[in-house]
Amino acid sequence: MYRLLRAPLQAVTYSRWLHLCVPLLLLALWMFIAPHMPWVPLLIVVPFGFVPWVRLAEGLQARFLLTPDEGDSVEAAIAAAASERWGDRWRTLLWLEIRLVVSGAAMFASVFLPVLGLQLTAIAVGHPMAADIIPPFPVPPRWAAALLAPVPLAALIFLVVLLGEMITAIARRLLGPSAADRVSALEARTEQLLERTRMARELHDSIGHALTVAVVQAGAARAAGDPAFTERALCAIEETGRAALEDLERVLLVLRESAQPPSRRPTLAEADRLLESARASGAEVDAQLKGSLETLPGPVTREGYRILQEALTNVLRHCGPVPVRVRVEMGPGRLDLEVTNPLPDGPSVITGGGGGLRGMRERAALLGGEAETGPHEGRWRVRARLPLERIP
Repeated sequence: MYRLLRAPLQAVTYSRWLHLCVPLLLLALWMFIAPHMPWVPLLIVVPFGFVPWVRLAEGLQARFLLTPDEGDSVEAAIAAAASERWGDRWRTLLWLEIRLVVSGAAMFASVFLPVLGLQLTAIAVGHPMAADIIPPFPVPPRWAAALLAPVPLAALIFLVVLLGEMITAIARRLLGPSAADRVSALEARTEQLLERTRMARELHDSIGHALTVAVVQAGAARAAGDPAFTERALCAIEETGRAALEDLERVLLVLRESAQPPSRRPTLAEADRLLESARASGAEVDAQLKGSLETLPGPVTREGYRILQEALTNVLRHCGPVPVRVRVEMGPGRLDLEVTNPLPDGPSVITGGGGGLRGMRERAALLGGEAETGPHEGRWRVRARLPLERIP
């Protein structure tokens, strides 16, 4: 009862009634042409049910007028897409037929009930009833007419709410996404979440590496007190910061859905840049790069670069400028990447719960490979094995 009393104050009640009144133009026109054949409009709309874009138009209209609170959210119960399958077209046809029938009932209620209320009001004030407007009915006494005059208005409000709820429920059923549409939406949502996760890893690795190098370089330059070393440190900080800004700009362009093409992601063919950055920070890097790294598949070389970057970042962050051994080897059907360094004396060593270590394992797993991190023979080791035969 409270919902019925509150309904006249809600905008959605009138937007749903407006949705019911849209087909009245066709019905009113046909009733003017051939009132003795009111069923013909049901045949006229049959071909339109099989036109793919009609489902799109009906879905957009139903979203806007029947469920305005849901808007264009991915969880909207009414789909706004053209028909791609025959099942969707049959459901669209059934929707058009039901909408015409319900609109006919709405048209009858919109005309008959207000006129009936006016006639009862006229009887209550002593005017004769116009029998040519509505079918004659027993004339009630004036006092009874005064009591009954508000009833048609209340009945009209009830029908407005009832028919609005009914047509909305039917629209959710017939214009809602099919099972295939739901699967497609879930796949798109999954792809979006995976892309956001990948971008989060990109920012973590790139910005984390740049900040770590800058902090280590600045500290080393201040402690050295050598102008030449300070100059080299500043150059390394500038180069690392510029690369981080490029990565940040690329990710922001993707987030903004800009039409501009994003900048290229770095690959293992540019591993020397990472090694020189670590050396400029004071680390002694012994690197062995074997194989034609420039011929690696795109996903492998890009993810391998990020794994190497995160491994070197962890060395500088937790151990400082210590000797580091780097081995990158392209073998038959597999890329092996290994970074080892002495264990730190303090408690700063990571035991496996860090976000960077988890990110390295996730990158390797996405390519069907594996990454291991942890102490090995008295040293800290990061080893990744990335398959090549599974990557197109």
